[in-house]
Amino acid sequence: MGKVLSQITFDFATEENSLHEPETEKITSIKKPARVEEKMQQPSAQQPQKRGRKSLKEISEHAGLLQVPDEETLYKKQYYPIGEVAAMFRENQSLIRYWETEFDILKPRKNRKGDRFFRPVDIQNLVMIYDLLRRRKYTIEGAKTFLKNNKSAREKFDMIQSLEKIKNFFLELKANL
Repeated sequence: MGKVLSQITFDFATEENSLHEPETEKITSIKKPARVEEKMQQPSAQQPQKRGRKSLKEISEHAGLLQVPDEETLYKKQYYPIGEVAAMFRENQSLIRYWETEFDILKPRKNRKGDRFFRPVDIQNLVMIYDLLRRRKYTIEGAKTFLKNNKSAREKFDMIQSLEKIKNFFLELKANL
């Protein structure tokens, strides 16, 4: 166990150098491997981790940053692929597929290959589900029961969205004064 292994690296000649030097491998240096402790450094606070669950703080920060277009531009296309939908919501495609299995109001069309294509109505339903789960902090079961019990949930949600647009307009107006 006390034996230290060394690593040999090779530097292969580029095309410019190959004209002047013979095509042989040359040993540039002999390096000793770094210690295991040095390799297993903790990720710094500057680099966000991309694996695993997001923290509740990150979820709440991103809840208001939806990139869903308004209804007029949304209805210009009949179908949106799941990649575009996931980019609108800044979520993984797997999460969108999971929500499809959990919520009955989501019915994307599938082609023969099995690719999902969302209609604008499905995207509006996804916005409502996203609002329940991310902004209002409902559980999946709680969101399901909310949607079942409140048949006018769509109307209430549309009313809330229009009031938020008015609020944002007034905040921009106040900021410009």
